[in-house]
Amino acid sequence: MKTYGLIGKKLSHSFSQTYFDEKFESLGIEAKYFLFEVGDVSEVKEIIRSHPELAGLNVTIPYKEDILSIVDEVDPVAQAVGSVNTLKIYRAGEEPLVHAFNTDVIGFEKTLSPLTEDRNSLSALVLGTGGAAKAVVYVLQKLRIPFRCVSRNPVENQLGYSDLTEELILEHGLIINTTPVGMYPQADVAPEIPYSFLTRDHILYDLIYNPAETIFLRKGREKGCVTINGQRMLELQADASWEIWKD
Repeated sequence: MKTYGLIGKKLSHSFSQTYFDEKFESLGIEAKYFLFEVGDVSEVKEIIRSHPELAGLNVTIPYKEDILSIVDEVDPVAQAVGSVNTLKIYRAGEEPLVHAFNTDVIGFEKTLSPLTEDRNSLSALVLGTGGAAKAVVYVLQKLRIPFRCVSRNPVENQLGYSDLTEELILEHGLIINTTPVGMYPQADVAPEIPYSFLTRDHILYDLIYNPAETIFLRKGREKGCVTINGQRMLELQADASWEIWKD
């Protein structure tokens, strides 16, 4: 029986196992999906070797960038993004070959485009600079949406959270949280932006899906903003992963 799984550090909150097991059952496919919690990305190669039935893996924080160090081939989109969330495993030879892809870009673009297609001169603030942020930046560049990245430790052209003035908030109608701040079980916190300057012209997008409404999104909703969480993006990237695995 073919198996698939998710690589990450803390996975008790993950929806992936239930989502894929239900997908396999609905499609009448004999397959299973497992969660692999690892303390270091170097453990992934051994997981692949010791599970000969393993045909594909998803990758989540904090390994979306580090996983590139153990793969054999990288899809052009994943190469351009610099971040990976999907691995396909080939076992034709003595050693398994691992090919890397990024389907986060598919999920994010498909969910963002309907919100922005009628908005002219839209600019974005991207909260965070990790692997998820890299996929977001790739899509923003593709859609020609100007952006600035916000980091706790800003470098070069990045902004710090203390730099976010009223003028900057009003200049950027799209604010995207790519960090895990506010994710279950630490759901009582939110990115430190000046929420008082938000207006009903803003779009707040949180890549977090658990809880369904983070404090970040709730504060935006209370100011009349358009808000969206990461649930649909997650489903779309998962479906895109399955299209890669089943070919």
